[in-house]
Amino acid sequence: MPIDYDRLRLDGVYKQNEQGQLMLRVKAPAGVLSTEQALKIATISERFSNGMLHLTTRCSVEFHWLSDTDLPQIWRELSSVGLTSRGACGGAVRGIACSTTFSPGFGKAQLAASRFQKHFAGNPRFEGLPKKFKVGVEGSAQGGRHLIQDAGIVYVGESDQGPLFDLWAAGGLGREPMEAFLYERAVPENQLLPLLEALVEVHRENTPKGKRLKHVVQALGQQEVRRLVEQKRQVRPVYEQIEVFEKYFTSKADLTPVEAVVFAGEIRADIFRRLAEVARDHAEGYLALTANQNVALLPGTLTDIAKLEQEVKACGFLSGEAEQDVCFRICPGSHQCRMGLAPTRDVTRSILTALGDRGRKLSFAISGCPNACAQPQLADVGILARKSLKQEDGSRKPLFELQRRSGEGFGVAVATDLEESSLIEAICRIL
Repeated sequence: MPIDYDRLRLDGVYKQNEQGQLMLRVKAPAGVLSTEQALKIATISERFSNGMLHLTTRCSVEFHWLSDTDLPQIWRELSSVGLTSRGACGGAVRGIACSTTFSPGFGKAQLAASRFQKHFAGNPRFEGLPKKFKVGVEGSAQGGRHLIQDAGIVYVGESDQGPLFDLWAAGGLGREPMEAFLYERAVPENQLLPLLEALVEVHRENTPKGKRLKHVVQALGQQEVRRLVEQKRQVRPVYEQIEVFEKYFTSKADLTPVEAVVFAGEIRADIFRRLAEVARDHAEGYLALTANQNVALLPGTLTDIAKLEQEVKACGFLSGEAEQDVCFRICPGSHQCRMGLAPTRDVTRSILTALGDRGRKLSFAISGCPNACAQPQLADVGILARKSLKQEDGSRKPLFELQRRSGEGFGVAVATDLEESSLIEAICRIL
């Protein structure tokens, strides 16, 4: 019987190539994994994949080159440690992202994201949507990630009702990037859930198939979207407070993490296992996946920071080399994605070689196709493979757009239709 790839997408499965090999995306609640969960992920990769993991900009984990016959066992393994891939692809409320930027409000953001994940993950009420619906919870507006979500939630302070969050709506990147608009200021956390549900229902009922919520705003305008949301919004009592990681995160608000910078988000399963073991022995048993595709270990109040750094360095990190010292978000590109127009990792290495010590205090991002999964519009220097040209030998040459970001909004294009060599020259000129 032919494989129904459309059905599998809701289970977090994406067809990787015409040979039937698959990618499976796993939701990490608010970007946080326990040691047990991280060890299980490493084992699954070694047993069923190629021994590699890809860390995404939405703090999820991807397995590549899977066989469909192994999926049932993989799902059982994930379930045994409380993880799921349901809704990680397809028309559903995706995993609740939390950028783990470790701002002063990141503990509150992590808690809210964990609670929302419990509510939305695997819930059929929030599946079967015209297209994906992305929610992100941030500890501050720094970095602008709230601008790219269907619902971007930003911690702004406290009140007698508890944490307060600004809600931004209808953002997105891709071929038609649009910044989210501020829907409501200073919303108490217990009032966010009905607002999120209302936005999802407006998306379901008004968005053409294959389009995001931003297209409803473009078609109807902000005022009409607000009217539709308020029709759906229902005031509810405080939802059940899920105590996931609560004591842990509120105790970490003033501590600086030790971050293992993972080039291109590609990490060997055995190295990921070693980091999980370091987290178990030196960081109270938790690690966090960041929106920059790295792994952060959060020290305890009695942690020997020097020892933690020493153990992370023994895993091959904190070397000071350019690949570990430059913030460079990188999608898989043509290395692993059938949508990819450019070999993003190779291009990145060429850029880093040309830059030398320049640009180490800036953030970079490169996406191998217009879908912009690496979020180049939010980097100081953004690179986007817009198209490719067919060569005489049948190969294709990617052409890039170079973007620069200086304010709080999206970056803007400063050069287009660049071949790789011209791209590198243009980057060196602007730096």
